[in-house]
Amino acid sequence: MITSERMAAVDRNAEALGVPRKQLMESSGNAVARAVRRLADPGASIAVVAGRGNNGGDALVAARFLDGYDLTVHLLGRPETIATEIARENWTALEAAECDAKTVTDSADIALGDPEIVVDAMLGTGVTGELREPEATAAEAINRADATVLAVDVPSGVDADTGEAAGRSVDADHVVTFHDDKPGLASVDADVTVAEIGIPQAAERFTGPGDLLALGRPEQSHKGDFGEVLVVGGGPYSGAPALAAHAALRAGADLVRVACPESIASEVQGYSENHILRPYDGTRLTPADVDRVLSLAADHDAVVVGPGLGSHAETLAAVGDFLSAYDGTAIVDADALQVVPEVETDATLLCTPHQGELQQMGGETADDWRARADLVAEFAADLGHVLLVKGAYDVVADGDDRRVNRTGNPGMTVGGTGDVLAGAAGALACVRSPFEAAAVAAYANGRAGDAAVDDNGYGLVASDLVDRLPAALREGDR
Repeated sequence: MITSERMAAVDRNAEALGVPRKQLMESSGNAVARAVRRLADPGASIAVVAGRGNNGGDALVAARFLDGYDLTVHLLGRPETIATEIARENWTALEAAECDAKTVTDSADIALGDPEIVVDAMLGTGVTGELREPEATAAEAINRADATVLAVDVPSGVDADTGEAAGRSVDADHVVTFHDDKPGLASVDADVTVAEIGIPQAAERFTGPGDLLALGRPEQSHKGDFGEVLVVGGGPYSGAPALAAHAALRAGADLVRVACPESIASEVQGYSENHILRPYDGTRLTPADVDRVLSLAADHDAVVVGPGLGSHAETLAAVGDFLSAYDGTAIVDADALQVVPEVETDATLLCTPHQGELQQMGGETADDWRARADLVAEFAADLGHVLLVKGAYDVVADGDDRRVNRTGNPGMTVGGTGDVLAGAAGALACVRSPFEAAAVAAYANGRAGDAAVDDNGYGLVASDLVDRLPAALREGDR
């Protein structure tokens, strides 16, 4: 089962893997035509009601495969307003074939006749909310028709994720949906067929540009809408918390604060005027500092714990005390990871070990990425937390799902790239689930590293990745 958001990502990832969307539309349309042929004898009257998006494009393809039927296509709107190039191409192909194709520019003009089958292809899985005109009137006309109704992907007006309708919706008898079942179809009183359309499994398994699609922002946005991150780090090292904090900002967090020892506060502040410091006394984190850190953490959407903290016994005890008392979202990195297997916490943890740290935590690894993905998934299930295990192929797992990231290069063995990843994951965890945040952070971090190597060769430093994160998080770049 797949949500509409994830389906859009997989569709885009398939394209990045070399499977063109036009090819997928051709397969989808063929599947719709097969469904029609199962429902109607040759010569039966068919009315196709097509919207101007790719859902309508699927039906336009289907019409080409239904020459043996008395078929009429009703396009809701002017052809020049068809939203995608591939859907426009299929409208042009129908016109060239002299198919009976009509345009409906006024909802009052919707007249389906007396068809035996109506194909509802007005709106697909990515559209929610109440139907507008002319779709609302078209839905009424479809429901009034004494015909069997076949919906393409999801009945128009029905939310593919919830099965709910905000207003009018098409009452379908049959649904042909693509690639995988949709959660909302369980609530639809219709016969549902899932059609394979050629999307490779790799489009779901591997991260890709589609994973970035959900990061868009509405026009009416306000400070704080995209999260506030607290970085708890530093002591023996000052660069690590500074890198993590700056990466969180570059990955889209609205505000980032750093809780660090007073002894390194000036160094962390000196890295960027954008950092907000919340120092505590001393030279390292100790149990005496935990109450203050907890108080700070309560005002943030996510906490990044670990960069530069070191492994002093008092510091590790403090990390354990913090995680035991904290109930928010935390990204745990570096030396702090060794505390995780023994701590009982209500917090939602995203742990970001490299393979050596994974083994120190009690997990296992393997040279083959497939075997390693299985081992990481098993250990994530045992821990009850999300794991992002860094390597040539990064593995993200939460016990139920897994994803593999292939961006990145050998130049990223330089110190600090993990701090950048942890900071980016912290920002993304403010707006996405920890699992999705981990997958996107791994993809973008590796993509930034690839851009740095393209520009400078293998002499990159971690700050090169930070500067390239904004571009790496844009779907259309590179």
